[in-house]
Amino acid sequence: MPDWLNAIILGLVEGLTEFIPVSSTGHLLLTKELMGLKDPSWDTFIVLIQLGAILAVVALYFHRLWNVLIGLPTRPEARRFALSVLIAVIPAFIAGLLLHDIIKSFLFESPLIICWSLLVGGIILLVVDKTAPPAVDHDAMALPLHKVLIVGLFQCLSLVPGVSRSGSTIVGSMLFGIERRAAAEFSFFMAIPIMVGAFALDVYKNRHAFDAGHISLVAIGFVVSFLSGLVVVKYMLDFVSKRGFGPFAWWRIAVGVAGLALMYTHHWPV
Repeated sequence: MPDWLNAIILGLVEGLTEFIPVSSTGHLLLTKELMGLKDPSWDTFIVLIQLGAILAVVALYFHRLWNVLIGLPTRPEARRFALSVLIAVIPAFIAGLLLHDIIKSFLFESPLIICWSLLVGGIILLVVDKTAPPAVDHDAMALPLHKVLIVGLFQCLSLVPGVSRSGSTIVGSMLFGIERRAAAEFSFFMAIPIMVGAFALDVYKNRHAFDAGHISLVAIGFVVSFLSGLVVVKYMLDFVSKRGFGPFAWWRIAVGVAGLALMYTHHWPV
């Protein structure tokens, strides 16, 4: 397929999976492998287009986020929310900086790790969705600070492709009494600084490798991931409130099992 069509497909996969607990990075890397995209520049492409999906959150939550920003000098609740997001993202920022090269060099190249992560993570999500303790925190913008630190530590697990950033944070949230909808919403807010940081780090590390053709492909994937991300963010919270996370868990399990079956029957290289 032409590269522009590859960019559209990967952009759709990113936008449709970034905010649901199925691992957008895992799905993107598996899709890339299945499409035969061996050039390392596609790994950078995958990281860069994730910012497009994150901007979907900014667009849909712009009014609330803007109110927080302008309220920082005068409103304690605005400062507290900003502090909670900062506390939640610090562990992943530190781990990401320390482990960036190892993750990109080894874990990104292992479909086997991704499929096992999808499968095991799906089982964990299914169990937690059914057995989590009763929720005591229902407002994503007013969570206890000790709980957001715990959620931030859970987010570090998502540095392994296939684990899922939203999945790890949602599981951590629900285990400590945060209601499903609030857990999903807080994972949206946490994603903004994390993905902006990942975007900036990859742009800096690969600044000499960009050319006009590469930038145009990133632009295509960026726009597609933004538009498809808008749709998912708009409807996900209502879906989760009504159906829980079970459907996403079963999807993870199905994709993980299918991938492992292909690898262990030698139809797909490990």
